[in-house]
Amino acid sequence: MKRVALCGLLVLGMSLAAGAQRLPDTVTPHHYILKFTPDLKTAKFAGEETIHGDVNRPTREIVLNALEIEFQKVTVQALPGGPVQTAKVTLQPEQETATFTVEQELPKGLVEIKVEYTGTLNDQLRGLYLSKSDTRRYAMTQMEPTDARRAFPCWDEPAYKAPFNISVVADQGDTAISNGKIEKDEPGPGPGKHTITFAMTPKMSTYLVALGVGDFKCVEGSADGIPVRICTTPDKVELGKVALESAEHILHFYNQYYSIKYPYGKLDVVASPDFSAGAMENTADIVYREALLLVDERTASPDFRKLVADVLAHEMAHQWFGDLVTMKWWDDIWLNEGFATWMSPKPVRAWHPEWNNRMDEVRSDNEAKAVDSLAATRAIRTPANTPAEISGLFDAIAYSKTAAVLRMVESYVGPETYRQGVNQYLQDHAYGNATAEDFWNTIARVSGKPVDKIMKSFVDQPGVPLLSVSAKCAGGFTTVELKQQRFFYDRKGMEAANNELWQIPVCLKTLGASGQVETQCELLTRKEQSFTLKGCAPWVAGNAEALGYYRTAYAPQDYAKLTAAVETNLSAEEQVALVADQWALVREGRSSLGDFLHLAENMRDVPNRSAWATIASRLNDIADYYATTEDQVQYQAWVRNLLQPMLQELGWKPAPEESQERRGLRPIVILTLGYAGRDHEVIAQATRLVEQSMSDPGSVDPTLVGSLTQLAAVNGDSGLYEKYLAAMKAAKSPEEHYRYFYGLADFRRPELVERSLEYALSPEVRNQDSTGFLGSMLGSADPQVRAQTWAFIKSHWAELEKRMASYTRGEIFASTASMCDARDRDDVQAFFAQHRIASAERSERQAVEWIDNCIDIRARESSRLAAWLKQQTPRGGN
Repeated sequence: MKRVALCGLLVLGMSLAAGAQRLPDTVTPHHYILKFTPDLKTAKFAGEETIHGDVNRPTREIVLNALEIEFQKVTVQALPGGPVQTAKVTLQPEQETATFTVEQELPKGLVEIKVEYTGTLNDQLRGLYLSKSDTRRYAMTQMEPTDARRAFPCWDEPAYKAPFNISVVADQGDTAISNGKIEKDEPGPGPGKHTITFAMTPKMSTYLVALGVGDFKCVEGSADGIPVRICTTPDKVELGKVALESAEHILHFYNQYYSIKYPYGKLDVVASPDFSAGAMENTADIVYREALLLVDERTASPDFRKLVADVLAHEMAHQWFGDLVTMKWWDDIWLNEGFATWMSPKPVRAWHPEWNNRMDEVRSDNEAKAVDSLAATRAIRTPANTPAEISGLFDAIAYSKTAAVLRMVESYVGPETYRQGVNQYLQDHAYGNATAEDFWNTIARVSGKPVDKIMKSFVDQPGVPLLSVSAKCAGGFTTVELKQQRFFYDRKGMEAANNELWQIPVCLKTLGASGQVETQCELLTRKEQSFTLKGCAPWVAGNAEALGYYRTAYAPQDYAKLTAAVETNLSAEEQVALVADQWALVREGRSSLGDFLHLAENMRDVPNRSAWATIASRLNDIADYYATTEDQVQYQAWVRNLLQPMLQELGWKPAPEESQERRGLRPIVILTLGYAGRDHEVIAQATRLVEQSMSDPGSVDPTLVGSLTQLAAVNGDSGLYEKYLAAMKAAKSPEEHYRYFYGLADFRRPELVERSLEYALSPEVRNQDSTGFLGSMLGSADPQVRAQTWAFIKSHWAELEKRMASYTRGEIFASTASMCDARDRDDVQAFFAQHRIASAERSERQAVEWIDNCIDIRARESSRLAAWLKQQTPRGGN
């Protein structure tokens, strides 16, 4: 499953009823036969189910998962030849289970269970649910992690894999899409109906079952003989062509990389009008939000095309990692999500190297390190039993941290050896389940290196290591001293004794005597360790190519030497890591805002889009939180002095054959100049170009439009607000729609903020979008917008709870992290103490920790920043 940020949309944690525990192993299913009859008009469905299974020990009771299902009839028969017994059904809603009890004991052996039941096509985007386009209704599914039980009674745990035979009774004129190919399409039962029967699936977990019913239309292609379709509502079918081309390239790459070719015979990718996650990797039937799949080729930005390819690559990687080989239990969900996150950049990079997505990996690594620097983080492998605990595992640790650790290990053993180990793991566990030990023991065996010890140290303990690096030259050799400890943003955490010890592959980089860059890799196994480099190194970088999952801190003299070499000798990846690590040290207190701004000055001639995206974000933070009112004018002038020469060199329009890197740098500079620098000319030009883009789509560089829309809104009036509304409603693509949709959340005039808040809970906004929209407003850096939004959320909580889709409940918790005041923090804690969402408890603790850290930086740094600014030469700007 993919969690992505798009136009301010954060698809975060889910919330499910707490209390359900593991099922007893008395009976094991080995085959499901399912028939669904959805009634789109009444939002109901009927189900007929036959389960073939094994009774593992004599019993009169069969316990399985079921929720929000009404049972009409249940019969149980021991095979062969046992009596057909009508079972008594006892529901345990708090456990999300049903117990079938029969009078005569079932012997050990085969059993057949037949169930007739009904359910509701709910509006919570879970199980088998109702999805609505502008013109009609659809039935769709989302089962992960524990919602298959809402669609059919089952053993809803990943280790209970079985093949499925699925059929659906649909209205004439509608079709259906599921995990298997359509085998039969027959009229009836009854007038105006037809029955679609799908081929039996391979063995798979219940959470991967998928079904969509409606008037879908598809664009069709193939890769290596595998049919590939991109399917959507009829009005958007032409918007699927870019995704189809991407999917074909990605599937071909994976067929070359993996020793097991794509095993499912066909691949359908379906855009749903309503979908709670970003996308879901159902076996051979991936389901998406429209906003992440459908592309208008005339107006789409390169970044959006890349996003579509990225998400496709993630979900398609799951067809091997997650679908073919599934984690045995949810505590190892990283074996699904982290692997897909690690794997997905490879086919995209091979297809479009100019997109430079290695930088995306570095940014993703740093996002994981940010979460992992909190005391309220978690280990990659964390125990979970209830649905709420399980849903809390779908976070940056499962996705980004795991991918970073996998990349580090891949670099340590070598890409080809690692590939051999990955393929051996897949072959060993195909169509089955696996654990963490299964994976790292395989890589250790294939590589002959202590991968098991390395990975265990990163998987089973929380946090990110900090490597303190110091270098000294004597006798023609450089001795590098490395010290490791767990890194915390909280200074008290750093000062406390800690026992964490990681086995860390460390690659040191320096300039050799020949003038060539040299890299030496070692395994750090102790708290303190020394390594020797040949020659007297002029500087030492402690994380070559930013492939290590750790932060670095340098002795002052070593840091000075390194920053002097930042432009000429550090790779783009190392530049990004250096910037991120230095900001982390500002948060922790061993570096200052002035030091960070000095680093930004040193990088003014470094055309590194990703590094500047990180710098720009921090410059905006300083403007919003740390520069006092008295210092704003001087700080804004400093920002303009830093960035105006860059904009002058870049210009407002891309040059012919301009690189993607340079093209992507332009909107970062413009947005930061207008926002942190309050450059009035930039703001005015941004507004003019947004108006031009709305009246003539495609006339402004698509790479720029998103940032311009945001900047214009921050300074916009009611007239511009109306234009955004009109542009959103007239949008021809999801990208364009959400650009202006989230643009409405960026306006700051109080009366417009109120309009946006009321709009978020209006019928015009889908359930999948309302909490993301409000979360975007609550995450505003403007304290007045935050206060207004928070007051609205509290007063409308009951209404908001009803609209929360299962995957979006954590957004409100996460968005409170933008606050920076003790009274606000206390209010947040008090409110959520009374309005608990079990799966978001860690998000709440993390938000409070972020707030406390912001308060600490403000108290510590504001006066020091003022002094630093006074030492700068006042120059530039309007």
